[in-house]
Amino acid sequence: MAAATYGETTGRRALASQRGVALLMTLTVIVLLMTAGLHLNRQVRKSLEMAATQRDQLLMNEMALSGVHAAMAMLIKDRQDSETDSLQEDWASAEAMAAALAALPFENGTLEVVINDERAKIQINALVNFPDGRQFNPDQHTLWDRFAKRLLDLYTAIETVEMDDTDTATIINSVKDWLDSGEDDAITGLSGAESSYYEDLDPPYACKNGPFTHLDEVSLVKGVTPELFFGFGELMGLSNYLTIYGATETDDNRFRYDGRININTAELPVVAALLEEDVADWAQALIDYRDEQTDGTYAHDVTRQNWHKNVPGFSGITIDENLITIESNFFRVTVTAGIDDVKMTRHAVVHRRNNPDTGRWYCKILNWQAD
Repeated sequence: MAAATYGETTGRRALASQRGVALLMTLTVIVLLMTAGLHLNRQVRKSLEMAATQRDQLLMNEMALSGVHAAMAMLIKDRQDSETDSLQEDWASAEAMAAALAALPFENGTLEVVINDERAKIQINALVNFPDGRQFNPDQHTLWDRFAKRLLDLYTAIETVEMDDTDTATIINSVKDWLDSGEDDAITGLSGAESSYYEDLDPPYACKNGPFTHLDEVSLVKGVTPELFFGFGELMGLSNYLTIYGATETDDNRFRYDGRININTAELPVVAALLEEDVADWAQALIDYRDEQTDGTYAHDVTRQNWHKNVPGFSGITIDENLITIESNFFRVTVTAGIDDVKMTRHAVVHRRNNPDTGRWYCKILNWQAD
């Protein structure tokens, strides 16, 4: 065979080089396409996950709203059946609530609803006499004095909590000064605080001189430390035992707070504050009597205003009738909706009211918030 000429060799080399370049370009294009494909796949997956998350969030929000409506329906039925409110009733029963929720058609999620009585707490806005809002309500002042003193005693016993700058008088007088509507900005005694005190703080803010509209405002009041308001360790703070709700309309279309506490639902520190200091330790006996059950059935009737007189040892103990009630129309509904491992919690404060034109009961949502 004749030897290849120089031109033929060069041509073959050029062809091989062109084929190599084409292969390299092909591989480069393939890599680019794969990279683009993987990026597009990630983007699509991310979009799908976001869409699924938004879908679940929307669904859980609707579940939570359904739970609130179920709670309101239970509260309306409760008022139709009884004029009193206690922990012995269905709205306070986890089993009864679970049975009511079982009728809701949520196949792929979970729903938990808890109803708590706002009347079980101390109405902070009742410390002064609204609608004038200038002077102490004497009964509420006594209640606050007992409650704040016992709470402060618990906190001062903890060495790691600094409580030197506050005392019962400071807290009560400062709350009163925050609430009162006096235009002269006069300080209650020597331990209260009006706008001039708060305007000298860093950062400065004004004293409201009106009712609390958000419970967190209490943490701004002179003498109320973060530990005292939010709690410390296992000790509950003021925020657990106070409420801003409870206003009722007066005949002249204004409002007032009667400050009455539902003795059928109040917790131990609040019940203790209803009792005179020398018998405050009897509060646990009252709660034990109220909550006593036999074979799953409540043992004692708490539908009469003076039922506490039946508690063994209570015959000689007096509770101020101006401080207690056995009914409520203000409730906090806590709803937790869940899908898979994701949960959403919502809180609604509802006011159970009667329509004077129809005589029917209904519930109005006063506040709706997320955790």
